[in-house]
Amino acid sequence: MQNIHSKTTSPKNLNGIAIEDYHITTEPFYVSTGNEISLFESAYRLKMPVLLKGPTGCGKTRFLEHMAWKLSRPLVTIACHEDLTASDLVGRYLLRDNETVWQDGPLSLAVKHGAICYLDEAVEARKDTTVVIHPLTDNRRILPQEKRGLLLEAHPDFLLVMSYNPGYQSVMKDLKHSTRQRFLAIDFTYPPSKEEQAIVMEEGQVDENTAERLVKLGEMVRNLRQQGLEEGISTRLLVYAGRLISDGVLPKEACQAAVTRAMTDDMELQEAITEIIAGIF
Repeated sequence: MQNIHSKTTSPKNLNGIAIEDYHITTEPFYVSTGNEISLFESAYRLKMPVLLKGPTGCGKTRFLEHMAWKLSRPLVTIACHEDLTASDLVGRYLLRDNETVWQDGPLSLAVKHGAICYLDEAVEARKDTTVVIHPLTDNRRILPQEKRGLLLEAHPDFLLVMSYNPGYQSVMKDLKHSTRQRFLAIDFTYPPSKEEQAIVMEEGQVDENTAERLVKLGEMVRNLRQQGLEEGISTRLLVYAGRLISDGVLPKEACQAAVTRAMTDDMELQEAITEIIAGIF
């Protein structure tokens, strides 16, 4: 295969989307809960791929958006699913205007132009698809475009990031050890009370008292995992409840919509959550 350095490529794909379109222009609101920012900055400087581990809605994506803004790098996000193919990532030949033309996939675009490429919930992709990223996660830092007979050398600023919810996955849907051992891992969980309250106040646009009650609701609902709730309530859902309240919806109704019915279809668990809501509001 012929090696192609990233500087020789065009700044646009065939859809006319410039890499600048992937830049985050305003600072995303993010509350740090540990050393995750400094750890990510070190990984970026050292060109180490990063795995963000944690439950749904705990802030992994917002953290990465904040870091892309902080590092002034474009962020290319790929939502992984079981039908995702290697061609979806790398690119494919298309027929346009009676000509066969090559269109880069999002991974190729990120590799060429030094973006942060984010594979969201990477475990949802087929294992034969995620193998394509392996040459990017070691000292080679290359991406084969086999259909073109090319090897793309990653831009010096390129960084590969994946997210993963270890508590949600089944045995059949887990990261291969040959994949996960290529990544530096940063653990995420639900923020401590004060930090979560600050997030709910800012993102939900509610006052301090309402934010405090919503965070208390979150803590109590998370305790229901011992009674069969599959996963604890995310900070995202608490923010949704806050937004409904700030829009004039009654607190109990907002929490029923954003928490009770969103969390579970189990009638007993719904009744337990409803009782918690009634006690808090």
